Amino acid sequence: MPRHPVEELRNVVLVGHGATGKTSLADLMLYKSGVNRRIGSPDEGTSLLDIDDDEKQRHHSITSHVCHFEHGGSRINMIDAPGMPDFVGQVIGAYRAAETVLITVNAPHGIEMNTRKSFQHAGNRGLARCLVLNKCDGENVKLPELMASVREQFGQGCVPLTIPLGTGPQIHGVISTVHLPKEIPSDAALDPVAANQQLIEAVVEADEELMSRYFEGETISGEELDRAISKAIVAGTLIPVFCTAVKSDIGVSELMDALAKYAPSPAQVQRHVLKDGEDLLIQPDPNGPLVAQVIKTRIDPFVSKVNYLRIYSGTLKKDSTVHVVGTDKSIKVHHLIDVQGGQHENVDEAIAGNIVAVSRIEDLHTGDVISDGSDHITMPPMAFPRPMIGLAVEPKSRADQAKISAALHKIEEEDPTFKVHREDQTHEMVMEGMSELHLQLIQNRLHNREKVDVITHQPRIPYRETVAASAEGSYRHKKQSGGSGQFAEVHLRVSACPHGIHPDEYFTRSRFEGMRAFHYDPDLNFCFIDAVSGGSVPNQFIPAVEKGIRERMCQGIVAGCQVQDIVVELFFGKDHPVDSNEAAFKTAGSMCLKEIFQNAQPTLLEPIMQVEITIPSDRIGDISSDLNTRRGRMEGMEEVPGGFSLIHAKIPLAEVMTYARALSGLTGGQGSFTMEFASYEMVPPNEQQKIVKAHAQSHNGEAH
Repeated sequence: MPRHPVEELRNVVLVGHGATGKTSLADLMLYKSGVNRRIGSPDEGTSLLDIDDDEKQRHHSITSHVCHFEHGGSRINMIDAPGMPDFVGQVIGAYRAAETVLITVNAPHGIEMNTRKSFQHAGNRGLARCLVLNKCDGENVKLPELMASVREQFGQGCVPLTIPLGTGPQIHGVISTVHLPKEIPSDAALDPVAANQQLIEAVVEADEELMSRYFEGETISGEELDRAISKAIVAGTLIPVFCTAVKSDIGVSELMDALAKYAPSPAQVQRHVLKDGEDLLIQPDPNGPLVAQVIKTRIDPFVSKVNYLRIYSGTLKKDSTVHVVGTDKSIKVHHLIDVQGGQHENVDEAIAGNIVAVSRIEDLHTGDVISDGSDHITMPPMAFPRPMIGLAVEPKSRADQAKISAALHKIEEEDPTFKVHREDQTHEMVMEGMSELHLQLIQNRLHNREKVDVITHQPRIPYRETVAASAEGSYRHKKQSGGSGQFAEVHLRVSACPHGIHPDEYFTRSRFEGMRAFHYDPDLNFCFIDAVSGGSVPNQFIPAVEKGIRERMCQGIVAGCQVQDIVVELFFGKDHPVDSNEAAFKTAGSMCLKEIFQNAQPTLLEPIMQVEITIPSDRIGDISSDLNTRRGRMEGMEEVPGGFSLIHAKIPLAEVMTYARALSGLTGGQGSFTMEFASYEMVPPNEQQKIVKAHAQSHNGEAH
């Protein structure tokens, strides 16, 4: 790794909507800078970056890829990020590594959903933003209308630094708006003079001296603009727009020149760090304390696990020992790797501002921060969206069963938006991802890389059971089979347990007559009350009764679902001096609850999700109608930039299992949603009948 000073480093991430030509653009820059001897093409499977089998097959990026090239005296580290929202986890790590975000736009299609999201996310992180209008050689490109739309949606700071000569397939070059030629070509697709004026206005806004001179009527020269552009980009008053046609190799050299000349170096963008809980700014000093963060993890079939690090301060050297912040672990860095797509080169050290990889370190994970232990400095945590779509998964064969857990764990390591857990109630293994496509690619990876095949289906809804009334009754368990038998009799009372109670204030003798003690479980909002009088149930057997009740609650009573929100009082019973034991009282407690539960208006509860839906504003009517069919309740709505609206709603989980596909269809792929658990609510009677009937049929089928 050639040692460039921090001022000569550029860290750039390519983002935007899918199929805007990000990877093709990166491949062309690698070719033009001499890294690659031929131009890679994702469509032909020859890209230096899209190296996974799924990427070659689908002709688009699925994971982020790191590369670098030398140009104009700078080392430009570039991360090519996926454009599809299904793989947003890869983009979040890339943002943490970069100072500059290149947001690519498909010029014939205009601004799309992920264009807006990328622009907003980059701005929220305080990163420098540039727009690349690619495919300017396409048919039906209306650049004046597109540029007007860009400035309307993203602000008047969006100014073209390059303008095409010719339009559509007739494009034959670009003209700079920084240094205007004496004679303006007649076939410029936009007015270069007007663009130059817009550029001056955006630049002087970030420089008081230039602004003063500008308002006094002085002319701002091209050379002065050159020197001030980078400052304006960092300040956010200027968002450069570059016009390119990658397939025709037009405008790309000018873009590379601009990255080397104008894109901010790590020294121009201060990073927030946490020291002993205090928010501080850190400078990228190679001689400072080591602070680096894992921005990405990859399981490589040849070199095992690879962690990609962005170094914010200090110098990381091979064979050094570093500390994982927030743990008591120290790790030895045996190898440092300079990454070029799928190619790796060992290096001795990497300084602040650079992106580097380490291999075969099991105790290092995405988001982890490493230091040299000299200072208690860490980075803010990386926030990844919660996966929305779940599938129950099981191994296809016994051989797959032995490998499935390790295989899924590897994928979890690589992808922070993929999670696997086992449902306590349904006992299913459930994998969760951002979309159906995301989970389909996970299955492909399991098959192709891990040699594991799985069967998937929609996970069962974790319904719960409760009661809406009170009931009491008794059960006598008596069993005699020679020798000592079993005998126990219990009398129970069951009632609903309200939410939001303070146990010590609610469970009192004035409310529960004869109460001697209570055990409250906040997770299930369940309380067992010991109200036994006169020793009718010996004290040593009372815990067994509670255990039997809890086991029955776990098994479910009317639909095989966990019982919650109930109070069970044990108020009387009988025992036998010889035949009574813990097993007998446990059975009696379980069976007694089963019988009286049926007389207390058993009710099913379903999980309700708090959902936020982002849609084009002109689709509100369609979405509202669809929510009604899903038993959803709209709770509010607000406008968001770019002609979009954000709907707040509550929807039963059973109705959102396939919502991603429906939302995409209703919004032309422009809608998105997030959800999180809100509460349990009663299932409507007609739906409850269906669920109970299905459980009964399934139970009878198993019995036969």
